[in-house]
Amino acid sequence: MISQVVAIMIFVVMFVLIITDKIERHVVTLVCGCATLILVFGLCMHSKEAALETLNLSSIVKLDFWYHVGQASESTSGINWATIIFIAGMMLMVESMAHVGFFRWLCMTIAKMVKFKIVPVFFAFMLISGVLSMFIDSITVILFLSAVTIELANVLKFDPIPVILAEIFCANLGGSATMCGDPPNIIIGTSLGYSFSDFLTNTGVIAGISMIVIVVFFYICFRKELHPDNVGPVDPSTYPEPKKMITDKRGFIINTVIFLLAVVLLITHDKTGLTVAFIGAFIGTVSLLASGKAMPKILKNMDYKTVLFFVGLFIVVGGLEQTEVLEVAAQFIGKISGGNMFLIVAIIIWISGALSAFVDNIPFAATMIPVIKSLSVTQGFDLEVLAWSLAMGTDIGGSATPIGASANVVGTSVAAKNNYPISWGRYCKFMVPASLIVLAISTVGIWVRYL
Repeated sequence: MISQVVAIMIFVVMFVLIITDKIERHVVTLVCGCATLILVFGLCMHSKEAALETLNLSSIVKLDFWYHVGQASESTSGINWATIIFIAGMMLMVESMAHVGFFRWLCMTIAKMVKFKIVPVFFAFMLISGVLSMFIDSITVILFLSAVTIELANVLKFDPIPVILAEIFCANLGGSATMCGDPPNIIIGTSLGYSFSDFLTNTGVIAGISMIVIVVFFYICFRKELHPDNVGPVDPSTYPEPKKMITDKRGFIINTVIFLLAVVLLITHDKTGLTVAFIGAFIGTVSLLASGKAMPKILKNMDYKTVLFFVGLFIVVGGLEQTEVLEVAAQFIGKISGGNMFLIVAIIIWISGALSAFVDNIPFAATMIPVIKSLSVTQGFDLEVLAWSLAMGTDIGGSATPIGASANVVGTSVAAKNNYPISWGRYCKFMVPASLIVLAISTVGIWVRYL
């Protein structure tokens, strides 16, 4: 069909433009989304219904979009507004927390608890990165954590690059543990109706085991650079004081309460019936109202480009879905696997991991969700097992290269701006083996637990 060819061409052009990074990615997806609406649904299909289904605006006014009783309903094709509203709400919360100095205070407090000793700081910051990324976007976590790491490095006289590399990987690994930790997981959860606890008890277990192995791995890799003998003399009077990181004490307390409320709502949302769309809208609104005079600044600093990026992306993927291109792709993958569940799990994890190392894992995850749904229906594969395989592959594979995930780009950029450039060679020397280790753990873990 001509509509399938055009939909595929638009998708390929979008991916190529995102990879080349010459044009801002939200502009790319929005233009390609408009092309899908006009060329695929308009000129080729002459289908107003396909366009409306892809725009999916009607879902927002439905009760089960905000509150559901029993099992959460799966998202229809097209724009996943639950994902967009949730991400926007959490962005507002994070911006408000950053404004009052929450993240810098937390990092400095942990550093003070371990008496500013290099190796304990190394372990502590890896764990902070992993734990925070379970609830907060990994980009924000790395942005502040890498900046604080460099600040401490200048005071304590150590090379911050090993610590930053470990933080980046742990952020991506921690993000794989929960539904709200990484954008691919948010898309998977809202599209397939999985809860925070579903992720925590499935991908969370794999991530927890992997974290133990990775902490040991990075210590072995960097133990010489972090050895006390390689650190210069330090005057204890120069140690930064955590409380000085707080810019607004009242706002700090309020934002801490809001953050804890968000965690509770996310953990219990499958019991309360409150959807992630409701939680995102509620937390974002409360954070904005609590910011007071800082509200204009919070709104200005919000990452609108990422929100628009998602809107365009979902329309393009909706074009592939409406023209049944993804169904054909699912049938092809099912044929290759020969109906072998062990093989299909390995294919999804390792292909997802390999591709996510070089292309943005968000569009890849959004594209693969209809594919695994079709595999489940046509081949009889367990959808949950396919979902956990996709989550681990996309989340972890992105760690392997400096461009594989947004957190990697942010971390290496912060280091470079502070005269600590990280070359591709030095980055991949440690991050590729770490990624292969976790992908292997994920493959074996899923095989053993589910098959």
